[in-house]
Amino acid sequence: MTGERPHVLIVGAGTGGLCLAQGLRRAGISVAVYERYRTRADGLLGYRVGIGPTGSRALRDCLPPDLFDLFLVTCARAPRWFTVISQRLRETASFELRPDTDPVNTERSVARMTLRQVLLTGMEDVVHFGRTFTRYDQHADGTVTAHFADGGTATGDLLVAADGTHSAVRRQYLPHAVIRDAGTINIATRVPLTAHTRDLLPPRVRQGISLIFGTAGMMGVLHVMEFKWDADGRLKPGLADSDAELLRRWPGLRHDNTRDNINLVVWSTARRFPSDVMRRRGEDLLRVAADLTRTWHPHLRELLARADPASALPIRVSTSEPVPPWKSSTVTLLGDAIHTMTPGRGVGANTALRDANLLRRQLIRAAAGEKTLVQAVADYEAEMVPYGFARVADSLSRSGTSGDDRMYRPVFGRLALLGARGYFRVTSRVPPLRRKFVDDFYTYRGEEN
Repeated sequence: MTGERPHVLIVGAGTGGLCLAQGLRRAGISVAVYERYRTRADGLLGYRVGIGPTGSRALRDCLPPDLFDLFLVTCARAPRWFTVISQRLRETASFELRPDTDPVNTERSVARMTLRQVLLTGMEDVVHFGRTFTRYDQHADGTVTAHFADGGTATGDLLVAADGTHSAVRRQYLPHAVIRDAGTINIATRVPLTAHTRDLLPPRVRQGISLIFGTAGMMGVLHVMEFKWDADGRLKPGLADSDAELLRRWPGLRHDNTRDNINLVVWSTARRFPSDVMRRRGEDLLRVAADLTRTWHPHLRELLARADPASALPIRVSTSEPVPPWKSSTVTLLGDAIHTMTPGRGVGANTALRDANLLRRQLIRAAAGEKTLVQAVADYEAEMVPYGFARVADSLSRSGTSGDDRMYRPVFGRLALLGARGYFRVTSRVPPLRRKFVDDFYTYRGEEN
């Protein structure tokens, strides 16, 4: 295992870990992924994530061309508008987004479960389910052994932590790393998209992504997701022949229950929620959301009433603090395992994909003998840590993501709300500001730093 081409162990079959695995396999580098879920359909992974140019570029680089084409085909209809609305469904601002004609430089609406199925395609011999990581040992010969709860082990040349915010690898490797409560809670729901639920929404809202600024510090986000298959998993009529052929040949659709839906998420400072909200599920959790949105427009409240109870999920938002430099070794980390960030616009997913692509490139150079494996890891970490924690800071500074945001303060909250609405209203009406906002919508997740 100490030859030119390393064997890489990845803990966690999330977006970043699977993208890295696909990229390594495509480069001819041996890789194995260990995932605690028992099957490829397990886990609550069906909510929307926005994949921007950074994430699309990483997927294009890491995936075989036919699989990248499949990724494009399985995305939901591209959002046409980014709209800001009040809790009464009144439009504050609206921005027309780029068309999805470019395979990379656009915003793509992706269901997490669907993306997972795409990334698992062709990896049946690489991904091992039902393997819960417990600890690792590093050896004098440069190898590293991962231990699992079932008593099994796996030995390789590099161990990559891709096991998310509560990473067991990070707890052992960087025990001083701090993940803290951001002070906000989300209730995420999915509403089946039907003719009736579609008609509850204004035209621009039903054609994109909408940010809801409610009073008293209640926020929301709404995404309408429409796919190329219907409620029974059958291909919709009118598809291009090439798209239909890709989907017919794709085995992943058999494992994916994602259907046309409206993602509706409400959030606020944790103080607004019942103390036991993280233990609530189903109808009980939907009642919490309904109680917090009593003053919202009846159409928004009806969407909550029609949400799938099994989809309702409470999320306590976390964020990471910058980690002091560490000495690189045969263990490294990517995605939320090292730089957990608050949700919004898919920044965490896009950054994890960026990590995967960067680490892939470094490991290819090590496999080619251009540098040692540890030097490749060091070069990856030297670039990843600064941009990763820059994204953490960016995400935390966005309106409403921190429980300390002045929007949640009793006196200043109303002024902050008026200020935010005023910013969007002016920006949408002044052409240079509007163009800059749309450009920033895509470059925020870019490769600049």
